[in-house]
Amino acid sequence: MGLFSSKKSIVGSDLLKGAVDNHSHILYGLDDGVQTQETSLKILDWLGQQGLSELWLTPHVMEDVPNTTEALKARFEELSALYQGPVKLHLAAEYMMDNLYEKRLSEGDLLNHGEDSVLIETSILAPPLDLWGCLERTMSKGYRPLIAHPERYRYMSKEDYSRLHDMGCLMQLNLPSIVGYYGDDARARAEYLLQKQWYCMCGSDCHRFTKIKAQYEAREIKRPVLKALQSLMQL
Repeated sequence: MGLFSSKKSIVGSDLLKGAVDNHSHILYGLDDGVQTQETSLKILDWLGQQGLSELWLTPHVMEDVPNTTEALKARFEELSALYQGPVKLHLAAEYMMDNLYEKRLSEGDLLNHGEDSVLIETSILAPPLDLWGCLERTMSKGYRPLIAHPERYRYMSKEDYSRLHDMGCLMQLNLPSIVGYYGDDARARAEYLLQKQWYCMCGSDCHRFTKIKAQYEAREIKRPVLKALQSLMQL
């Protein structure tokens, strides 16, 4: 049996039917993601056709992109009024662990992802100066850190992932990692974390319609990975 024994794409495997996408940049005109209403609606229509059940809109919030909570809520209401399709929309944000995040955290000015989680990220190449302290401060404020795409953090070791898991942090898989769109290293890390069952949810991290369509139609999912994703996609 070959390495890629299941030559099914994300779309071809029906993974999206009834699924939840927990991370996207489809809320238009707020960050480096989708820029227009028309494109947001086009992506939502396509995802609805694939059977997606729910979608979290999670624009960037960082020192270079200082979106306010009020602005995000206002734009979310605009899109919600425009979109009349079957996909249920939710609003959160993806917070970079920087000085602006520390300020918002201290003020309690964060958009929850679910009941008590907050979606956070770091640089791909290097951790923030006080990664573990920031995570502890987040938890002390009553939030549960939800780590966006940990498989993409090149500086993290297996020991780091274990420490995240042991301290109670949640982890979110980027589906494009599984099909190799961030390289072999990210795919290998994703498969490791998936095998350890340390992911609690998946997301597209969608920024562009052409990219998500290409990623989801790529025929690169291994059979064991496909099996592991089937239950994770419903969360």
